[in-house]
Amino acid sequence: MHQKILILDFGSQVTQLIARRIRDAHVFCEVHPCDVTSDWIREYARDGSLKGVILSGSHASVYEDTTDKAPQAVFELGIPVLGICYGMQTMAHQLGGIVQSGHKREFGHADVRAHGHTQLLEGIQDYTTAMGHGMLQVWMSHGDKVTELPPGFTLMASTDSCPIAGMADENRRFYGVQFHPEVTHTQRGAAILERFVLEICQARADWIM
Repeated sequence: MHQKILILDFGSQVTQLIARRIRDAHVFCEVHPCDVTSDWIREYARDGSLKGVILSGSHASVYEDTTDKAPQAVFELGIPVLGICYGMQTMAHQLGGIVQSGHKREFGHADVRAHGHTQLLEGIQDYTTAMGHGMLQVWMSHGDKVTELPPGFTLMASTDSCPIAGMADENRRFYGVQFHPEVTHTQRGAAILERFVLEICQARADWIM
């Protein structure tokens, strides 16, 4: 039986790229719609093969009445969760943080400073500044942003225009990034996703497509 990663799709155009990066790392993964129920999640995880969950991006805002949320069971299974872009926002919103509507969309290249040497980003960088800060060159695409961390989370990354560009709760192994590691414009994106599935989730790399 293959160990697996579950990707919950919130409607991003690049969700399939997340799956491709994980399959490139030889880990089995499946993409399912984000509106599956908590009961479905618990049943999916019942056999013990589910090693981690990734919440994809979306064009939605967490403030819209119709907005999708992650099934609450995702945060109750005791396995690692990675929220990407909107996935980070809904994670923050559902776990007690604050997300605010952005006045202008941030879209394009950005330089992100890593903070706190979290397991997800430790040693992964594109360059260091004169001050010795590790920097990542990434692709951003978001309107809203997290303005207050949920309880238990620490700051993991920031940009000049997005003070909370990444967050981590290492006790629960919950991580969120406001940028898109799955696209090629994020130079070390594949390394970040591999770090999540192979080291944090400890999924076996035994699946060849």
